[in-house]
Amino acid sequence: MENWIESFQQSINFIEENLAGTLEIEDIAKRTALSPFYYQRMFGALCRMTVGEYIRARRMTCAAQELSAADQKVIDIALKYGYDSPDSFAKAFQRFHGIAPSKAREAGAALRSLMPFRIRISMEGGKMLDYRITEKAPFTVMGIRRRFNSDTSYQEIPKFWDEWSADRKGLKGMFGLCLDTDGKEFDYWIADLYVPWETIPEGCEWTEIPGGLWAQFTCRGPLPDSLQSVNTQIWSEWLPALKGYTLAGNYSLEVYGPSAENPEDCESYIWIPLKKSENKE
Repeated sequence: MENWIESFQQSINFIEENLAGTLEIEDIAKRTALSPFYYQRMFGALCRMTVGEYIRARRMTCAAQELSAADQKVIDIALKYGYDSPDSFAKAFQRFHGIAPSKAREAGAALRSLMPFRIRISMEGGKMLDYRITEKAPFTVMGIRRRFNSDTSYQEIPKFWDEWSADRKGLKGMFGLCLDTDGKEFDYWIADLYVPWETIPEGCEWTEIPGGLWAQFTCRGPLPDSLQSVNTQIWSEWLPALKGYTLAGNYSLEVYGPSAENPEDCESYIWIPLKKSENKE
């Protein structure tokens, strides 16, 4: 993860240089040492928004500035920033700014603006992270899965768990498995360990998790807050400072312990696959 600040800033610069063109997550992530799957997770932890939200906000910011500063046609600006019609552009503009594009030209029009991100090192309050790096043999999980988009997964995955809670389909819900599909979407599994001599419940599938090194982080306290807090700390603080290892695979795991009577006593885990870095310091 060496030189992560420079490479991550390069990816943001690439977005800024191509706001009026086609932006694919594969091309953005290519500026870093991260896969599209991992890049989106780190971006969300560092920037507190998804890559898609950032691109839309920056395009709407630039579009408003151009509308208010020059006598350009709305259709021309809509096409410039990737919208097929004035109607779709107007809806997006209204959602972001709260006014129609035509109103942006009026004197005193209230517009919103998101400035380009700049990655800097800053001193934060010291929060301890409990983790260990361990090696595991391959193992198999079985469960139910659903495909999610990175832009909406934080809102939609809890709904998936709520649906499962109503009809557990013979599962204990030991794992939450994120498995990349194409860099833009990923499969999320609610799963248990697969036991070969037991029948797989109806509607469930199975998948094998490769063996290798894992960083295992402990989360203590009520869910989902404790897990989300540690997850943000992993991607925004721990991984950027990691030396001697790089991310591996295209998956990560949430591991849930037994339910506790007191939510403060709840203990869960996040597992991130690693491999030893080829760069020797």
